[in-house]
Amino acid sequence: MRKLVYHVATTLDGYIAGPEGGDPSSGEFFPLAEDLIGFMIEHYPETLPSAAREALGITDPGTTFDTVLEGRASYEVGLAAGTTDAYRHLRHLVFSTTLKSQNPAVEIVHDDALGRVRQLKNEPGKDLWLVGGGKLAHSLLPEIDRLILKLNPSVIGAGIPLFDGPYNFHRFQPVAQTVLDSGIRILTYDRVEKSSEKL
Repeated sequence: MRKLVYHVATTLDGYIAGPEGGDPSSGEFFPLAEDLIGFMIEHYPETLPSAAREALGITDPGTTFDTVLEGRASYEVGLAAGTTDAYRHLRHLVFSTTLKSQNPAVEIVHDDALGRVRQLKNEPGKDLWLVGGGKLAHSLLPEIDRLILKLNPSVIGAGIPLFDGPYNFHRFQPVAQTVLDSGIRILTYDRVEKSSEKL
């Protein structure tokens, strides 16, 4: 079965964007460090936007993801930049109760986000990449199998949280870590199933 993987940049205090939202990669707290870009090209080239892949001459389809999922606010970052599909090389789904279709190649999911993700997980293919945002991540938390956090050495005090919603306990265990010279840590956690948790 395919995994749902929440792969996102975060600050030390757990924010994926500043208080105003917008494109987090333009903030000083998420610098596009050269070693981070190199790591992404080597390990997750499919997570780079199509325009960046073209500019860098990247044709590697990647081995981890073939589908990207995002919420309305995250998707609107691309719309504001003039693109209706920032990930043309991936199957693209946007979850929103209000958004109208902007591109026939992008599926808009208006309701039952959990049900749609469960359908996707049962289909053949590579894993599903949840790119953001915090509200969608919280709503899909029961189905998230893995976290890949690009932990930046910055604290901002307020913003869009990694999981934006009420208390909802889930447990994950660390399985891998890469420390980059820039100070960014790539942390990977897998879900701990309740049946295997120690009392």
